[in-house]
Amino acid sequence: MPGHKRQPSIELLELMGVVRENGNEQTPLPPVQTPLSYDYILVAKTIENQEREAFKKQTEYIEELKKKNIKVTKIIDDDLVFYGIQAPKEIFEKYRYLLKVSDACNWSSDQNVVPLSTRIRIVHFILNHTPIRSGESLRDLMKMKVFEAKFCLHEKKKQKELKKSWARWTACLQGQPITAVRNYFGEKVALYYLWLGWYTYLLIPPALIGVIVFLYGLAFFNSSPLIKEVCEADTVMCPLCDNKCKVWQLSDTCTYAKVSLLFDNNGTVLFAMFMAVWATLFLEFWKRHRASFVCEWKVSDWCEEEEELILEIVNNANCEPKQYKHSYLRSTLVLICVTAMILVIIGLTHALVVFRVIAAVLLAQGSWEFLSDHSNSGAMMLGAVLHYLIITVMTRINRIVAMKLCEIEKTRSFATTEKSFTVKMFTFQFFTYFSSLFYVAFFLGRINGHPGGYVRIAGKWRLEECHPSGCLTDLFIQMAIIMVLKQTISNVFEFTGPWFCRWVKRRRTQKLQRKCAHCYLKDESEARHGAELCDNCKLRDWLSNYRLNDVDSFSLFNEFLEMVIQFSFTTIFVAAFPLAPLLALINNVIEIRLDAIKMVTLERRLVPKKTNDIGVWIDVLEAIGVLAVIANGLVIGVSSDFIPRLVYRYRYGPCANGTAADIDCMVGYVNNSLSIARMSDENIFNEFSPKQMVTPSGLNVSYCSYKDYRSNEDYSLTPQFWLILAVRFAFVILFEHVVVICKFVAAWFVPSAPMQVKNDRLFDKLNRLKEELSSFNV
Repeated sequence: MPGHKRQPSIELLELMGVVRENGNEQTPLPPVQTPLSYDYILVAKTIENQEREAFKKQTEYIEELKKKNIKVTKIIDDDLVFYGIQAPKEIFEKYRYLLKVSDACNWSSDQNVVPLSTRIRIVHFILNHTPIRSGESLRDLMKMKVFEAKFCLHEKKKQKELKKSWARWTACLQGQPITAVRNYFGEKVALYYLWLGWYTYLLIPPALIGVIVFLYGLAFFNSSPLIKEVCEADTVMCPLCDNKCKVWQLSDTCTYAKVSLLFDNNGTVLFAMFMAVWATLFLEFWKRHRASFVCEWKVSDWCEEEEELILEIVNNANCEPKQYKHSYLRSTLVLICVTAMILVIIGLTHALVVFRVIAAVLLAQGSWEFLSDHSNSGAMMLGAVLHYLIITVMTRINRIVAMKLCEIEKTRSFATTEKSFTVKMFTFQFFTYFSSLFYVAFFLGRINGHPGGYVRIAGKWRLEECHPSGCLTDLFIQMAIIMVLKQTISNVFEFTGPWFCRWVKRRRTQKLQRKCAHCYLKDESEARHGAELCDNCKLRDWLSNYRLNDVDSFSLFNEFLEMVIQFSFTTIFVAAFPLAPLLALINNVIEIRLDAIKMVTLERRLVPKKTNDIGVWIDVLEAIGVLAVIANGLVIGVSSDFIPRLVYRYRYGPCANGTAADIDCMVGYVNNSLSIARMSDENIFNEFSPKQMVTPSGLNVSYCSYKDYRSNEDYSLTPQFWLILAVRFAFVILFEHVVVICKFVAAWFVPSAPMQVKNDRLFDKLNRLKEELSSFNV
């Protein structure tokens, strides 16, 4: 009847928080207020022919949204059609009520205004889960080019505040407004920046200690007996390659020996142990740091599955939950594909080894004397550059393969897909980055044979050899080139790429750059109470967001992956490169602001997502911490000369019998670590031509030296070699057990959450239960 006010049904009253007690209505929750704004924007190309399939699907999808009482505003601009999406407040009422009665409640009782970040997340879910009659969702329509873009709008006022306090280069040494970032971008982005800031802060101690270790090696530049022995030696070394390579003087590599001592000294052992324990302390203190903010944001009890169920019910009250499924066939197929992909990556490492071997031969045979004399070092540097190029190409291939494998798995939800993708992508990237480093660290110079019995590729090219001062410098060169290239080039492209794309888009569209006078004079209070901008000003705002660079659900994943790979560099092979934490610290100070500027000003706004941790990344970081213990133990025990020097000092050196007083205990070490190959031996004579046995001064030699512990008669391994090997294994086992025990003690000693946080959560739950009980008694 006209004028008759329809009474709300019992179900609607209950949904809005009204409870009937003996037929009487209790006070409902405060009504949700939604300030006037558009929650989402869809963009499509203008289609003149209305009979085209794309136009029909586009129209059908918009009609499906309207059936859910979603307001759709259509504005046409030349060849583009913009659809402004605004959900009704009833949807947010449902969400708030369901969140209140769930275990994942994080809604304050006095909060009656839905933040735009929450509205965006809800509308984003609804848009992606609203199919048309033929079954296509928005993702499918985007692939079919029915819609060209979808994005949420930047809030001008908050965007300006973040620019002023956070997203600018002059704020590099300032703290981060994490709560403001959370209110704008959601908990997921906020936790990334919180983790990155905490990681950067805790890099200060290892960076300082790494510099001290470096300076410790620098202090012995001129006084170390090892360097003096190399620089003053008249030892003739065997040719490094076939045919054109000749014998050379050990003293020619004086500079190389000095560089080796910078990274291969006694301080390196202690630093590697420190970094292994530091990785554990970093993760434990991160858990405490995260718990403080998560408790403040009231998402400690947040559950991803429950959030997903709430959004599904809000979207469709008659929905059915997606059931958990597992297929052993699919899992087996994925496992086989992952294994095959890892084998391909390892195969690329073998190809890199072949490249270095051939490059060393070609450089040695070249006309440039400098490169000819340093062919092995030149080949190592060229190999490192090629490795970086392989990393750049394989990153794209790894991403495609990881996504295809996730499609084969048919995961239940996007969160499960993201977790599966993260594990696969990191695994592929880890092998891409570190396979070559593992070869240099543990195989280079150990499988190449000896004069008269060299190991050759295809029976032609000799494998590489280590320098008489050790193999650790080769690992350092490889790591330094890859890390520096990765950080500098990646950061340059990461910033200039989005900036250039935005500049190009602005050049193409120069109109509607200012608000009209009427809209410009509207203050915030009018806009909050319903005053709406004119179509021209709406279009101006939508166009400015449209011109920004696109983002997707994996945009934040790329940032996390970059930092976790860097974390691997700073922990796994830190024994070979003590300056890695310092480079990481400098990079991260820049990275935080670069990512902030890019995210606030150069890219479209990320859809705010709720979470209470960094997800599967914490498991990845813990795995890296364990691997760092093993790798650093092997680097010190196997790759460095720490153990051979130790054995020489106490078993074969001048101090072995305890009688030497005026002589350094390491005198004679370099000569002790060399073996002799004589031309009188038939195998050696066949290995080296007479031309190769001529020194640069024109002197013919009848023997040459090479780094190994072999008999000078039959080239069998000496007892000293087996003693060193036994001590190496004993050290690795002892190192790993001691460090692992220290890691467990550190993890036990540091609680995962501050006591204040635990007490706050306890009292918060108690007060909520008391409130529920009091309302029940009423």
